[in-house]
Amino acid sequence: MTQKRVAIAGSSGSIGTQTIDVVMAEPDNYRVSALAVGSSADVVIAQALLLRPELVVVTDESQRARVAAALPGVQVTGVLSDVIDVADVVINGVVGFAGLSVTLDTLRAGRTLGLANKESLIAAGPIVQPLRATPGAQLVPVDSEHCALHQCLRSSFDAGAEVSQLVLTASGGPFRGRSAASLASVTVDQALDHPTWKMGPKITIDSSTLMNKGLEVIEAHELYGTPYDQIDVVVHPQSVVHSMVEFTDGSTIAQLSMPDMRLPIGYALGYPHRIATPFGRIDWTTLSRLDFEAPDRATFRCLDLAYAAGRAGGTAPAALSAANEVVVEAFLGGRIMWADIAKYVERVMERFNPTTPMSEDDVLAADAEGRQLAEEELAR
Repeated sequence: MTQKRVAIAGSSGSIGTQTIDVVMAEPDNYRVSALAVGSSADVVIAQALLLRPELVVVTDESQRARVAAALPGVQVTGVLSDVIDVADVVINGVVGFAGLSVTLDTLRAGRTLGLANKESLIAAGPIVQPLRATPGAQLVPVDSEHCALHQCLRSSFDAGAEVSQLVLTASGGPFRGRSAASLASVTVDQALDHPTWKMGPKITIDSSTLMNKGLEVIEAHELYGTPYDQIDVVVHPQSVVHSMVEFTDGSTIAQLSMPDMRLPIGYALGYPHRIATPFGRIDWTTLSRLDFEAPDRATFRCLDLAYAAGRAGGTAPAALSAANEVVVEAFLGGRIMWADIAKYVERVMERFNPTTPMSEDDVLAADAEGRQLAEEELAR
């Protein structure tokens, strides 16, 4: 196999650092050609000294000169999308809506996009979809659930016609099984204490509210074109079954592995082939049980808020994603209680009037409006 050039947008985050693990496990097959961060100067300097990429992007202007001085001979710029020019595969691990430009420009350039930034697809689905037809462009989800669905759907002769239901599994987060009353005064540290996955703070809070799973429902609809009535969520605390596809004849195919994000990262890097390093391999002698239960939609109301936004379509998912970012940040900053997250997001969506986005500017406007409405609700 020819050595693939890998660009990592968001290299200082959880997805970025684990992508580096995968590349270093198979140095004959992959090399990091570009790294991109916001302001994590020390981290990207250390990464660049180790990996020797051609290009480093630092979007924070105040940190860029320091990075450039520490990396003589390496091109240092401030534009995220510059990484695409030196890559065969772009891993988009940028947190939040800021990752949209990487998603759009990678597909426009006809490259393989390993997408961990779910907000950009959720918010800009109608804009992203046409770009997937660009010659050479491939969108491979870097997400345990959607990677699982991707693998299960590959097993079908005609997935579009033969699929009965997509079933996304949810760990249930740190608060699975708890009542709404018992969650009234939980702390930030408690919400960040995920039982099975090590992730960034924003996505960990989204897991605790089930907003993460709701956003994944929207993403599954965008990725695979499956109607919302045929996408279900089941809580599976062991996080070994990462998702399932039920087919029209009653057969269900599932993808199983131990919780390890390096598996879906490696799947995206190697696609359409598989890498040789067995991340997430199961020791069947120690796996004694797999549990499944319905999500508690009354306590974890963000799940149904996401379904409603997805069904409304247009710019509604963009507003939902944006409002949720602002409200989660308010919780992480100690401004509101965990139990208030769904309430504030719901208030935003009650005020927001979705339209059909015709351009990236329309999506950006919806995102901005969602954020503004969230700030207004938080200030009330």
